[in-house]
Amino acid sequence: MSQEAKEKILEYMKSQKKTKLYFNDLCKAVPDLKMREAKKIINQMVEEGTIKYWSSGSTTMYMLPGVDDVGKEEDSMK
Repeated sequence: MSQEAKEKILEYMKSQKKTKLYFNDLCKAVPDLKMREAKKIINQMVEEGTIKYWSSGSTTMYMLPGVDDVGKEEDSMK
C-alpha cells in the first residue's frame, strides 16, 4: 500500500498549480489512509528525496525537488 500511496501523492502534487503544498493537501491524495500513516509515508518520501520540505520559518510545506519554487508560484498568483 505504501508504494501505491507514494504514487498517488506524487501524481497529486504534479497535478496542482501550486508548487508548495501543506501536509493536509497531501492527505487529500490518499483519503483512505489515517493521518499518522500518511505522515509516515510522506516522511519516507522526503528521506528518499522524492519530495522535499520547504519552510518559511513558521510553516512547513512540501514540494517536488527540482521545481522552480518561485516562478511557478508567482505565475499562479497572477
